[in-house]
Amino acid sequence: MNRKKIKIKKGIELWNKAKNIIPGGTQLLSKRSEMFLPNQWPSYFKKAKGIEVWDLDGNKFIDMSFMGIGACILGYADNDVNQAVKKVIDEGSMCTLNSPEEVELAELLCQLHPWAKKVRYARSGGEAMAIAVRIARAYTKKDKIAFCGYHGWSDWYLAANLADKKNLDGQLLPGLEPLGVPRCLKGTAIPFNYNKLKELEKIVKKNEIGTIVMEPRREHEPQKGFLEGVRKIANDIGAVLIFDEITSGFRINVGGIHLFYKIYPDIAVFAKAMSNGYPMAAVIGKTEVMESAQKTFISSTCWTERTGPASAIATIKKLKRHNVPKHLIKMGEFIGREWQKLAKKHELDIKVMNIPSLITFKFNYGQESQAIHTLFNQEMLERGYLTTKSVYLSYSHKEKDVKEYLKKVDIVFDVIKKAIKEKEVSKLLKGPIAHRGFERLT
Repeated sequence: MNRKKIKIKKGIELWNKAKNIIPGGTQLLSKRSEMFLPNQWPSYFKKAKGIEVWDLDGNKFIDMSFMGIGACILGYADNDVNQAVKKVIDEGSMCTLNSPEEVELAELLCQLHPWAKKVRYARSGGEAMAIAVRIARAYTKKDKIAFCGYHGWSDWYLAANLADKKNLDGQLLPGLEPLGVPRCLKGTAIPFNYNKLKELEKIVKKNEIGTIVMEPRREHEPQKGFLEGVRKIANDIGAVLIFDEITSGFRINVGGIHLFYKIYPDIAVFAKAMSNGYPMAAVIGKTEVMESAQKTFISSTCWTERTGPASAIATIKKLKRHNVPKHLIKMGEFIGREWQKLAKKHELDIKVMNIPSLITFKFNYGQESQAIHTLFNQEMLERGYLTTKSVYLSYSHKEKDVKEYLKKVDIVFDVIKKAIKEKEVSKLLKGPIAHRGFERLT
């Protein structure tokens, strides 16, 4: 019912070729085709504009999934941001001299975050987190870190699994091997769970913690007193508190989500949405902490190119001009409510969670949940939609787009209802079940 005649050949063939010459097939785990729909996913795009994506076979899809893995908060190929980037490309994006946009962006970020007085740049979230941790360790002269949440691929983070191979379960991906991470880092990164303040209290009693790293908001709201408690612990032990705002930043307000909760870190890290898909990241912080960047060595040629700051300035100004976070929240809350209504209509057991602008749902069917999720992606793809468990909203997602998407969800939920009732979920799948997390590609 309402299926499109979609022929996907070139993308699948290129993906299979890529896996033979690029370890993992792609540079980002979250873009692996096996994470969405193995042997069926279009994998590559030829063009992307707004929320529309054209694949190598000329099929057009509507993106109701990750929107560039959370990077394109305004929508793909935004005209205003592209214009700013094209201008600096034509004028020269790299030079022996520095880009004036670096200073303008630093001033803008500090205006948005009055507690912060200094800024350093990188071009990706993982790099920026490594910089933030280096600065914090240089300031406190203490090695050990207590952390909560996902913070990238760097040695400092993956070192958590040197002590216990399950330390990152629930933080990153279950069973991730810390191969290549020096064994001497064992015990330097210690995890605690979100909203579990007593876990952090126990860690700081047993260890000389110099840095606390966390996302200020995850899938659920912080419990009363949790963020305040973390801030107090950091103050009491003289630790640097780092808020990782790579995912949460600019989603409910223009700036860091910590501004909403009125809890201020010593360092905050941004990437993704701040530049609408162009490579850019920023580390902002208090003067006395950030000055430690001068006492260690943090330097890279491509951190000085010009398109990153130009795109970030244009993006942030547009976010402010149109109050984009308000739109994202409105659309996300609407989707969340309608998911629940449709699930009730079709007698499906789902759980809706996350920041509204990163609205997420999960099927609650135990071991069969992943197969059901795969079936959802398969059926939505055949109706012209790129989907996953989350919808990362953008300014280009308008009400009419969301309503059309929900009409298709209504149809697909009915398919899933019948498949569960008749125990035919696996039978309806046209390929393997999507990967849950870190799985080796063969």
